[in-house]
Order: sequence, then C-alpha cells, then structure tokens
Amino acid sequence: MCGISGFNFKDESLIKKMNALLAHRGPDAGGFYVGENISLGHRRLSIIDLSEAGAQPMSDANGRYWITFNGEIYNFQELRRKLEGKYKFRSQTDTEVIIYSYMEWGRDCLKKFNGIFSFAIWDKNKEELFLARDPAGVKPLYYYFDGKELIFASEIKAILEAGVPREIDFEAFNLYFRLLYVPAPFTMFKNIRKLLPGSYLVFGGDKLDIKKYWEINDFREYESYDEAKADIEKIIKDSVCLQLVSDRSVGVFLSGGIDSTAILGMARELAPQVTKTFSIGFDIFEESEKFNADFKLARETAKFYGADHHELLMSGRDAAEVLEAAVWHMDEPVANPTVLPTFLLSRETKKEVAVVLGGDGGDELFGGYLRHYYAHLAGNYLEWLPKNMEAAAMKMIIAKFNSQKINKIKSIILPAVYSGQSFKNFLNTNFVHAKNDFSREFMLFDLKTWLPDESLVRTDKMTMAHGLEQRVPILDLRLMECAFKVSSKWKIDNKAIGKKIWRDAVEKYLPPHIRGEKKRGWFSPAAKWLRKEMKDAVYESFGDLDNDLFNKQECLHILDKHVSQKEYNLNIVWALFVWQIWKKIYKL
Repeated sequence: MCGISGFNFKDESLIKKMNALLAHRGPDAGGFYVGENISLGHRRLSIIDLSEAGAQPMSDANGRYWITFNGEIYNFQELRRKLEGKYKFRSQTDTEVIIYSYMEWGRDCLKKFNGIFSFAIWDKNKEELFLARDPAGVKPLYYYFDGKELIFASEIKAILEAGVPREIDFEAFNLYFRLLYVPAPFTMFKNIRKLLPGSYLVFGGDKLDIKKYWEINDFREYESYDEAKADIEKIIKDSVCLQLVSDRSVGVFLSGGIDSTAILGMARELAPQVTKTFSIGFDIFEESEKFNADFKLARETAKFYGADHHELLMSGRDAAEVLEAAVWHMDEPVANPTVLPTFLLSRETKKEVAVVLGGDGGDELFGGYLRHYYAHLAGNYLEWLPKNMEAAAMKMIIAKFNSQKINKIKSIILPAVYSGQSFKNFLNTNFVHAKNDFSREFMLFDLKTWLPDESLVRTDKMTMAHGLEQRVPILDLRLMECAFKVSSKWKIDNKAIGKKIWRDAVEKYLPPHIRGEKKRGWFSPAAKWLRKEMKDAVYESFGDLDNDLFNKQECLHILDKHVSQKEYNLNIVWALFVWQIWKKIYKL
C-alpha cells in the first residue's frame, strides 16, 4: 500500500509538499515525476519486490507511460505470464504489470485485475491522465477539478496543500448528520470528490470523463445450495492464498466473529508461518461481557490455532489522547467511535508485521446485519407488492426506522441549513432493484454505500496512518459476484441468524467455541467516555458550536441528557463532537 498524488501541471515544489503529507502511507521511500503538463507523487510502503526496481512513479521501458499506484493486484503473476512474451519486465512488481496491461488492453485492463487499488497513469504522448479505483472501493481516491486544473490524491489533506478552497459542502453536511459519514461522490469539502468504486476517470484536453467499469448486475441465482457453498469455499480459500503473497511479514486482525476466524484458519493451513494475530479490548471490567466478549473469544481462537496472539487493552484516556490524530487522518468527519480502537490496534500491529488480513465484507455479502434480517422478514410480508413498488416500500421502512433520529437532527441544525432532500436523493441514487429479493437489495445498498464510505475508509485511514497494509480476502472480486447470485433465503433464516451459507462454507475453519456464536457487532464504550474521560473536552467543543449552523442551546441540552444518563444520545453527540474537532483541525 502506498500514497499517491498528482496534478495536470508542472510544479516540483508542490508535488513534494503533497508527498510529504502522505509519508505515513508510505514510510519506506518517496518519489516524484514532473513533466511539462504533469506532476506525479508517490510514497512507498514496500511489500512486493523490496528493491529499488519497485520504486515509483514508474514508467514503461520507453518512458511513454508513467504510473503512481496504491494497492495490490493479487492476480498479477497470472497476468504477467500473459504479457511476458511481448513486454520486457524490469521488476517483480504488480505495478509494472498494470502498466503493460494498460498498454495491451487499454481501459479494459481494469476488468482483468483482481485486487485493491487506486492508481494514475499518464500517457506522455497523448497528454492524457487515467485514474482508476478498485471495484469494492477498498483504496480511496479523491480529486478536485475546476474546469482547468485536476488535482488528485489518496487523501484529501494532500489536495488541500495545493491551495484548494476550504469550503463546507452542505449536501455532505446534511448527509453526515443523517448517516454519520459522508457518502460518495461527496466529501465534506465543496468541489473535492471521491471517485466511486469500480470507476475510472480520464482527463485530457481540458475534458474530464468518468465511467463505471464494474458493478453487480448479474443476479442469476444458483439452483443448488451445495454448488453455491462449494464455489464460496473454493473462492475464499484461493483469495486467502493469493493475499498471503508478500515479501514482508503477514498477520491477522482477529475478532470473535466467524469472518476473521475463518481467515486465520485458512491462513494457518496455507502458510503455517503466519502466526501473529492482533485484538483489542476495553478496560470496562465491570461490563466486560458487553464490550469484551469478542475479545475473549479471539483469545480462545488464537490458542486453538497456536497463534502468537497480541492483545491491547485500551482505556478512555487512551481514546482521548489519540482522538485528534485519528480525526486528522480520517480527512473528513466519520462519527464511528471504533475509529479510535482501530487506530491504536493498527499502531501496535505495525510493530510486529507490515501486512495484516482482515475479515471485512462478510456481513455485506452474506447478510450479517440485523437490518438484513428485518429486510428478509419485510420481503416475506411484501411479496404481494408489484415489483416496481418494492424500492418505494424499502425507502418507507428506512424512513420509519430513522424518524426519531430525524427529529433530533432537525432540533440541532438550523432550518436555513437543514435539508431532508439530501437524504432522499441519496436513497434514489443508490437503491437499484435486485431481481425480486428484498434483503439482497439492502446488502447491495450496503456494498455500494456504507462499506466503502464508512467501513473501508475507516480501516484504510487508520491502518495507513501507521504504514500498515490491510488486505480483505472476503472482498475478492469473484466472491462479491458469487455472493449476489446466492438467494437470501440461503443466507438468512427466520431466527435472525445471518450468513448461513457462509458459515457452512467455512465451517471446518471455525473452532467449536465459535460455531454457535451470534453476531454482536463491534462497538466501543464511547458513551461512557463522553461522561468521564472526554466530558470536559466535549463540553468545551460544544461551547464553540457555530451559531450559523446549530441551535447551540439544544445541542447542549442533548449533551446534558446524555451525560446525566437521562437519554442515550451517543450518535448525535459523537457526530457533533467529531465535527467540531474536524472543523478546528482543518480550519473551516
């Protein structure tokens, strides 16, 4: 993994400054390429081919194409074998495979990559810039375009270094307080955008063109449960095998859930040298079962597999100490307190390994969240609806679940700023009918929104804050496509147990103490932190709330009720708290 940046004009000083702001993403080396109408920057985290031959920006043998690349192409060796007869390779990297794949297949090369990536390729002859992002959106890519200048980077802070105006995007503002994160293509900065997952951008001749090259659109269902289960098992095992390829040490983020447990089991079978596992818990001992149940299960799992297990126990004081650093690394507000334990766990993990496997994606692909179960039940009851009315019914269900939250948002945001239309636009854009399967629609919705824009970006920013590469085997391109051909009735049963077919497919890798466990979700004792270790800081920040945006008196009233335990207002209080810290750090 690395950090990339660039723009469509020549400025060596600026590209060096942007590079410096991304040094945490690539602590091993830095480089840049400057041409007449291009500047490309790269910070390197060396994982494949640690030699100087892997340095970036990298060019083809003739110097026409230049690339700056963040990520991993897991099937690069297979692609290299197809290209070696025609192109002369000078390194063992997947970076060089991307260059020659682009030269061989053009933009269609993206359909051949199985990996996690964001990259930019400059064609010196055409003076054309090509940007692309992986299908799941594991690796972030931001850009700014004012009609003439195009500036891009792995993180927003690098784009801001170019002097881009720091203005709040109020559509993003309203979406943030509704969703607790900012969905693509928006960012909290006006005119800075996220390139959508599975998309590419072409810029040349002052024209910018963005297109999707991948999305889930094949919902032909498996006829046989056993066939579907066998395909899932085959793909995930091959995915883990491919993602174990590294010239640096590899470990596993281990929770008490079935996803990371299965990943560990396969990794130990395929590569016995992968022994290091990492977990984090909380020092809330009087409620240890509530907050540390998975932490304890992970300990048992590590023991079962004979892993060298590393545990970190964090306190509210630890959380308070890293809060500002974590918010800075996130680039824009994300109101999920698990940002903080992820930051601390990543910092400790990097002391032992350079690469870590995680269990991200299992819930979105195989129906692991409670909302998927409710959608499953709703689908059973709404089978009588005409198919063209299902999407409307789903939106009504979401609105019903959010009604109480909406009232609180309306009470804290001034009427001149508040917009309910932003959320309606978000739903209309991202709900796409998924062939007669109500809960599949919700899973697809999560895959397109929550997963890349909240979950994956949180993991990327917190791991890369410490130069740690996380890989996500469950989000293998083949497994994503396979999962949406599996009927939801094979994923979710009527007892609120999700991921049934996934559990069956990986069962032999699940120790006995894991097999009967229900999903609890991962959460932190942030509600308690706000009443204790962070109490003074949150009151101080609320005292500085912008009177042009918020009803300060109502915000303080909601905070008072939370601190006094008269109401549980964690989400809205944390969203405001993070907003205030972010706004101060980024000087808006």
